[in-house]
Amino acid sequence: MLLLFLLTNAFVLLPWAGAGRIIGGWEVKPHSRPYMAYLKIQNGSKISYSCGGFLIRPDAVLSAAHCVDKEGTVRVTVTLGAHNITSQEPSQQKIRVGHWVVHPKYSRVGLKNDIVLLKLKPKARINKNVQSIPIPNEKESVREGAECRVAGWGWTSVTETTTDVLREVVLKVQKEEICQQLIDKYQRQSMLCVGDKSRKKATSKGDSGGPLVCNKKAHGIVSRGYKKRLFPKVFTRISYFEPWIREQLRRFALQDIPGSPSSG
Repeated sequence: MLLLFLLTNAFVLLPWAGAGRIIGGWEVKPHSRPYMAYLKIQNGSKISYSCGGFLIRPDAVLSAAHCVDKEGTVRVTVTLGAHNITSQEPSQQKIRVGHWVVHPKYSRVGLKNDIVLLKLKPKARINKNVQSIPIPNEKESVREGAECRVAGWGWTSVTETTTDVLREVVLKVQKEEICQQLIDKYQRQSMLCVGDKSRKKATSKGDSGGPLVCNKKAHGIVSRGYKKRLFPKVFTRISYFEPWIREQLRRFALQDIPGSPSSG
């Protein structure tokens, strides 16, 4: 997979490279982003890496499909209520994910339909440190020039300076033409073009799966960008997938009804 993207000069935000990289951002007030989820993903017995994600319902976390798109046995643990991911904070809830649904039209080539919904069982306990974030409906859009926020854990510079606390950066929604010109296989309907033109602020690598928050709603999911550029970045456009998300949430609810055909 990596070789494929290198050959096409496109760069997947590789989740095994660290717990995230917010460049040009700042540390947020502890637990002020209660929707944030930290995904620890283990591929087999030796390789582990991490991604971001976000809680949209007590039993559901959204993230990027490429985070779980690995060969062999994949195990995912979601941590909610975290600020310092290396500490045993009393606020943290760690939930082993037994089931997730990748979009049926997800493709490694160009990371099309890069979205996955993870089912939490047991459900998250909602409190001041763990809360869900709304998503837009199918007809809602975020305008060019809108300032949005993206949070993540880990690297804070291109020299791989690390941090264990949650950090955040403000990025603008850009003209679609920018990504169409610079990003291979960019699709306007299902993707968002986002970034900082001064190239001083960005997401990268393990920030994959984290939310683009605009007007207190999660409008995008960190997906991909160019190998050696901080600008622009591609996000999965959540409003485009809202009908699919709602259908999966309905199925999740049915699975929790004792005696239903979907339960188990």
